Amino acid sequence: MGITFGTDGWRGIIAEDFTFANVRLCAQGVVDLLRNQGIHQRGLVIGYDTRFGSERFAEAVASVAAGNLTPSTLCDRPAPTPAITHNLVALDAAAGVVITASHNAAEWNGFKYKPYYGGSATDEVIGQLERRIAAAGSRDPLSMPLEEGKRKGLIDHLDPEPSYLGHISGMVSLDRIRSSGIQVVADPMHGAGVGYFGKLLSGGGASVSEIRSARNPAFPGMSQPEPIARNLKPLITAVRRRRADVGLATDGDADRLGLVDETGRCVTTLQAFALLCMHQLDVLGNRGPIVRSITMTSMVDRLAEMHDVPVFEAPVGFKHIAPVMIREEALIAGEESGGYAFRGSVPERDGILSGLMILDLMVKTGKSVSELLQSLEDKVGPHHYDRLDLTLDRTRRIAALAGLSAARPATLGGKRVESVDTQDGFRFALEDGYWAMARFSGTEPLLRIYAEAESPEAVARLLNDVSALAAV
Repeated sequence: MGITFGTDGWRGIIAEDFTFANVRLCAQGVVDLLRNQGIHQRGLVIGYDTRFGSERFAEAVASVAAGNLTPSTLCDRPAPTPAITHNLVALDAAAGVVITASHNAAEWNGFKYKPYYGGSATDEVIGQLERRIAAAGSRDPLSMPLEEGKRKGLIDHLDPEPSYLGHISGMVSLDRIRSSGIQVVADPMHGAGVGYFGKLLSGGGASVSEIRSARNPAFPGMSQPEPIARNLKPLITAVRRRRADVGLATDGDADRLGLVDETGRCVTTLQAFALLCMHQLDVLGNRGPIVRSITMTSMVDRLAEMHDVPVFEAPVGFKHIAPVMIREEALIAGEESGGYAFRGSVPERDGILSGLMILDLMVKTGKSVSELLQSLEDKVGPHHYDRLDLTLDRTRRIAALAGLSAARPATLGGKRVESVDTQDGFRFALEDGYWAMARFSGTEPLLRIYAEAESPEAVARLLNDVSALAAV
């Protein structure tokens, strides 16, 4: 089976699929693609996260680039994916490679390819890359020892922090946040976001305490470094114990944000995106289109209607969202996984910048997160959300797909089904603007079932009914 890229990059089990040989093949495919485009001399920016062996895999990519006389800039430390992609754009490089499996479990690693604009590659570009990788498999990739590449000026090193921190600092009222006295607990989940909020907010009355800050590629105490409720118990405990104003969590490569309010309650990713949209529209007074994934909240549609701005819907994954964001010069974009992007930065998810935006919202309104959520509900009505992740083997996956394809429900959870969208899974639009959905993950062997409704009980009924359609 060949190397195939999912929703965001190629991922595999370390030492089983994700091997040095396969990473070198991917690197050769990238260089061949850039040569074909005539831009390889602009070079690559190569970064990596805190996973097992990530530095060495990144060095293997740099060695292949050097062997093909393509210059590269190699990050000198683990870094958030958004920091790496910012530097890619700032350096006007041809493309970037990030060695990361993002939120996947510890035994995984991955290879993300980023074109010159820093966002996720489109399906068309990924198809071209996969063909180049397959062709590279018929020969040994060219490679040059790392030290030789350095001597010949083909491999340079980069501290990715200064340029990135300077950039995102200018997108919020950072001095105001620093002097506000706000108390933050940051949870980088042993990932690449370690230290970033502390560095951003130091030098004033604000306080940042950090948990799970030691590098640990085993990601102990969690099934995977994904900032969702079941993985955030230590953050919840820390926020309550320290009487903090907010808890901010980032995933393995810090392109996603998890949010905990001052009471220790987890804020859903849908609520967080709606708060970020409210910040842009109501507080900052900005205007522009909003882009959301098909699994994202309908709350933003109501906010957009109030401010007469359009909403564009895209399939799951920033490889679908980024092109729409670029084309429409969107104000903000988001997906259900907790990834949000903003005009004025790279068209890609950024957990660090998203956290700063939440702090900016809190400081400028003088409201706590729970108060902001109440303001949001006052505007758009009650919205509750949950998601089921079901691991399915091939046989059960086929059965689930057959069941969903054949389903024609008139109601789900007691709500009238108004339409069904099958562009990316099965999305059921329900009365009163609520919805339910089932889709297969693009990066893991999972069937994800989602629902948004007016109460937790209504959400549970929807999840149950959609599960029944899939016969799981």
